[in-house]
Amino acid sequence: MKHLNRPLGRLLVGGTAAVAAVSLSLTGCAASGDNEPASGGQEISYWLWDSNQQPAYQQCADQFAEQSGITVQIEQFGWADYWQGLTTGFASGTAPDVFTNHLSYYPEFVGQGQLLDITDRIEEDDVDLSIYQDGLADLWQDQEGNRYGLPKDFDTVALFYNEQFAADAGLTSEQLGSLEWNPTDGGTFEQAIAALTIDANGVHGNEPGFDKSNVAVYGLALSGNGLNASGQQTWASYALSNDWYFGDKTPWTSEFNYGAPEFSDTLAWYRGLQEKGFMPSVDIALSEQDPLNGYLAGRYAVVSDGSWMNGSYLGQDDVPTKVAPTPVGPSGERSTVFNGLADGIWSGTKNADAAWEWVKYLGSTDCQDVIAESAVVFPAIKSATEKATQAFADKGWDISGFTVQVEEGTTQLLPIADHWSEVNDTITAAVESYLQGNGDTASLSEANDQVNALFQ
Repeated sequence: MKHLNRPLGRLLVGGTAAVAAVSLSLTGCAASGDNEPASGGQEISYWLWDSNQQPAYQQCADQFAEQSGITVQIEQFGWADYWQGLTTGFASGTAPDVFTNHLSYYPEFVGQGQLLDITDRIEEDDVDLSIYQDGLADLWQDQEGNRYGLPKDFDTVALFYNEQFAADAGLTSEQLGSLEWNPTDGGTFEQAIAALTIDANGVHGNEPGFDKSNVAVYGLALSGNGLNASGQQTWASYALSNDWYFGDKTPWTSEFNYGAPEFSDTLAWYRGLQEKGFMPSVDIALSEQDPLNGYLAGRYAVVSDGSWMNGSYLGQDDVPTKVAPTPVGPSGERSTVFNGLADGIWSGTKNADAAWEWVKYLGSTDCQDVIAESAVVFPAIKSATEKATQAFADKGWDISGFTVQVEEGTTQLLPIADHWSEVNDTITAAVESYLQGNGDTASLSEANDQVNALFQ
């Protein structure tokens, strides 16, 4: 779960001071095989990056300690420091026993031999992989079928929107929940975005006299975090609903489709939203990275974002906010990237058995029900997802815009591939450049040829 804090693709690296701070903290938690807690039992270390989830996972750790006698020391880091800290820990032999893993880093870690293969342990302990949402467990297999993690949660993308702005534009929640999109004229979705856009003189984007060079409220935000090869928070929902997919298959994509007309047509339309003044420029998006603050300041009416951001948008009192699903595309269906995290074991751990017991517990209903009740993210286990939905409802939050595509089976898994860093760097640069108004869609085909050459 970008989740939040989990934007895909762009690898963020903290400054020298941050790296030094992480390195210092690593020396204290390390592979904890020589650590003995006061109780005399085993102690293992566990890392995660989402501070919103830490209290619930601490509750899981406390319950686990009571049942197993194994103490879990949880440490939480910001997104950039987290991955830099893991890299440092792998190199120095001081990585945590167990850590939350992300699909954009997973292939590299497998290739480096940093993850413990848990295939035999899953089989020996009869772990039922069918309890997880469809497809999530298989994401954590390598090309030989070896498994390196158990699913912990999943995320989808929907539209957070300002209720007051929608009412002022004459748009109801029912209308916003049934929008349609196409790359030719944008359909009713673009009509709604135009109506929600307001210039400095109070003229809406669908009214005569609208000044696109002096916009006060953009109808649709653009996430700098989402301008990458997955497009999770930006263009992906539209491209996927336009009968397009990232590559030939996933996991382990070996031929990418960024040169396909369905993709270039989608990006041409997406760039047009900026040219019409309905969406901010790439430069604005990259300077902000996360559009949340702009949304709360009233500069954006709609933000396409992940379910991991529910608390940030729905949990505040200043801006009345609701959720709508992504629009139906030319395929006749909605679509969204379906991402999931897993807990993995560092191959250098001195406490492999204890680490496995913790990973197994994290992947069980005992823990995932706790996560569900915290109403922060959607757990990977199907029954726990239902409990999370109820927990969100108990807060007064209708999050069905995020779950409707899981129920309808219209989600699309992220691409998982070798050379992902190179793929991401090349496609990110091409997408950013094109959306900045440079060149034509041929540049996207050229970038696609470059990444496919990596697999030849």
